[in-house]
Amino acid sequence: MDFSLNEVQEMLADSIDKFIDNEYDFDTRQKYAASETGYSSDVWNKFAELGWTAVPFSDDDGGFDGDQRDVMVVMQRFGRGLVVEPYLANIILAGGILKRAGSAAQKQQWLQAIIGGELQATLAFTEPQARYDLADITTSASPSGDGWILNGQKGFVLNGGTADLVIVPARTAGEQRDREGISLFAVPVGTAGVSCNAYPTVDGLRAAELVLDDVQVDANSVLGDVGSGFAVLDATIDDATLAVSAEAVGIMRVLTDKTVEYSKSRSQFGVPIGSFQALQHRMVDMLTACEQAQSLLLWAAMACAAGDDDAKRAVSSIKYLVGSSGRTVGEEAVQLHGGMGVTWDLDVAHYFKRLTAIGQLFGNADWHLDRLAA
Repeated sequence: MDFSLNEVQEMLADSIDKFIDNEYDFDTRQKYAASETGYSSDVWNKFAELGWTAVPFSDDDGGFDGDQRDVMVVMQRFGRGLVVEPYLANIILAGGILKRAGSAAQKQQWLQAIIGGELQATLAFTEPQARYDLADITTSASPSGDGWILNGQKGFVLNGGTADLVIVPARTAGEQRDREGISLFAVPVGTAGVSCNAYPTVDGLRAAELVLDDVQVDANSVLGDVGSGFAVLDATIDDATLAVSAEAVGIMRVLTDKTVEYSKSRSQFGVPIGSFQALQHRMVDMLTACEQAQSLLLWAAMACAAGDDDAKRAVSSIKYLVGSSGRTVGEEAVQLHGGMGVTWDLDVAHYFKRLTAIGQLFGNADWHLDRLAA
């Protein structure tokens, strides 16, 4: 089995690496994160120009016919650069729903604009009471003439404060936790009855709480078949879980490299602290965790791309590992940097914050361990 990148993937990785090295240093990232939108629209447009926003979509949809392995390449580099632009919300979440459930007309209207960087979008996949249960949906959609009326509340909507379009899973039939009876609606944020409370997150990104109060949408807003949206939602969240796991692996590697480099320059008792055997053992454990995570990530990406029966197990395996070992790597990086490891001015603390946030996204380590055991 060949684990190496193909020529196209190597070119993609090289282009992102050059961008991060030359145009996206830590201070620049902090400036973008502190801006009104929480990211740079110029950088986002550059992503579109370079074709990165088109990676996971088919040629028919205006993409590059990429799959989960190509997204893995992108997200690992974004983890290394601690990128704040809303690739996950737009491309993986909203784009993932549209490419699976959108009609040709809907793709033309929304997906093409997302790929081109002209439309900001997101998926409101969670509710306050649901925790990690995707089927736990109380947001309702009731028929009204030729359209639907939506009522409910969505929590932690990534990119919700700047999104022009929100994809809303709502219940059109069944009980609160039934997988059947879930439908997907594309709702423009400017629609009457949609209110949004945006806020910064601990990892430097942005999210929002979304309230739908008698929101009227037409029949063309329904994505896919009415009542059959769960399978699309579930597959999209698996892709998103794999994507943030790849980002986490990139972060783990950066933290390990930075810690090893720091140990060579920081002296104590007249010698570099990297010469202390006890600290060497800890850094070896960090490297071991990185290598294990990289191996599991490759398996998960390949299993998902091939549509293997154990793809879900592979996704839960890598998410469990980055949620458990990733936390250990982050803690060790902070501790081995000493007091400066928790300061705002050092990037190590920000990498650790993002790694911690990823640990809670789309199911924490315990939740995915339970899914593996089921």
